[in-house]
Amino acid sequence: MSRTKKQAAAVGGTADDIEAAFYEALQNADLEKLMACWADEDDLVCVHPSGPRLVGMPAIRSAFDAMFSKGSIRAWPESVRKIESIASSVHNVRERIEVLTEEGPRLVYVIATNVYHKTAQGWRMVAHHASPGADQEPQEVTPTPHVLH
Repeated sequence: MSRTKKQAAAVGGTADDIEAAFYEALQNADLEKLMACWADEDDLVCVHPSGPRLVGMPAIRSAFDAMFSKGSIRAWPESVRKIESIASSVHNVRERIEVLTEEGPRLVYVIATNVYHKTAQGWRMVAHHASPGADQEPQEVTPTPHVLH
């Protein structure tokens, strides 16, 4: 992967920009653009729904290449929750995924966590972990504030 492709993924220079580039690459089955979103580190981790833990760039690249051989992945991040610091950003997202079946398209929802680090090349993904899919939009449970009267 060339440095130019890595730099192109960092347009705008934020973790949000890398996340947008990652999902755009999924939707366009663009392996080079997708891999440009990842950091140049040995211990990258990726877990696809019900899949094994993929460690390192070669394993992650191979898995996405196999997925893209079947077409693009129509996934959109929604309901993003972020935990941010100076050099890292953790995004927990609900992915809305359109799956094509013999009966036509249907929606599946996945909860995913994307971890980004600020590197010498800019913000880059270091981990992507996705839960098994569900046919219904998952509910979000948040604490109910306790009101004193």
